[in-house]
Amino acid sequence: MINKEQIAADYRLIQDEITAALELTDGKAKFKEELWEREGGGGGRTRIMQNGTIFERGGVNFSAVQGNLPESVKKAFKAEQDEFFATGVSIVIHPNHPMVPIIHMNIRYFEMPSTLGTDHEPVRWFGGGIDLTPHYILEDDARFFHAQLKSVCDEFNADFYKRFKPWADDYFFIKHRNETRGIGGIFYDRLTANNELSWETIFEFSKALGRSFIPTYTELVNRNRDKTFTEEQQLWQYQRRSRYAEFNLVYDAGTKFGLETNGRIESILMSLPPTAKWVYDFHAKPGSEEEKTLSLLKKGIDWV
Repeated sequence: MINKEQIAADYRLIQDEITAALELTDGKAKFKEELWEREGGGGGRTRIMQNGTIFERGGVNFSAVQGNLPESVKKAFKAEQDEFFATGVSIVIHPNHPMVPIIHMNIRYFEMPSTLGTDHEPVRWFGGGIDLTPHYILEDDARFFHAQLKSVCDEFNADFYKRFKPWADDYFFIKHRNETRGIGGIFYDRLTANNELSWETIFEFSKALGRSFIPTYTELVNRNRDKTFTEEQQLWQYQRRSRYAEFNLVYDAGTKFGLETNGRIESILMSLPPTAKWVYDFHAKPGSEEEKTLSLLKKGIDWV
């Protein structure tokens, strides 16, 4: 039976692998690491890259924290216990190029003691996901991204992609704008073992998803990093970043959990873009690439 210490150790290794590969991809910027401790128990490693050749800001964070759940989180989780343990890797990359997409990934594990006592298995689950937010939606790239995710899912369970893709569409939705944050991806939460799915399989899936990040994203970066772009296209990039910021501040469950459990503020808010703009009452030009992108920010597109 896998335990929380093993899960945390493997997640730390995945953080190491991803940060090393991103430095190679960028070719200039290096990650700055900050070690931190959480008041109440545990801590993490925040790694931030800034002002690179292609990555304007990138964060690859690991945490393993424990302590007592605030009352508001207990109610949200419908939990009877106060104690918790949570570990995971969280990634957000903001490129400096409007044709290179924003990407987000998170793999995580959560555990609470059983209400029946220490002799019983704890209450536990895995969660995670990966989604892509292009400033300009390029359909070939979108198909590649979703095909990569489906391949990872299919390796472990034939139902994963068709379950987790609509879940991402619903989760990464900006309700007050009536648009998706990007082209979605996959999202899952409270995934637990059952008669058909072991804890070991779920953990291996979580790690495989984490390790799919580099081959998937570096391909998209290298496809687009050398394209020329205009000031108008960069302004559009900043506008799309503002939507990303709105989602993370208003709806993102990880942001809320971090703030409500006294997490490290700098690590929690590293997902926000370095520059964003809000343009009043913007309307895309008919027939433009901006209008095309807006038309594709909706749920239910079968990219595969």
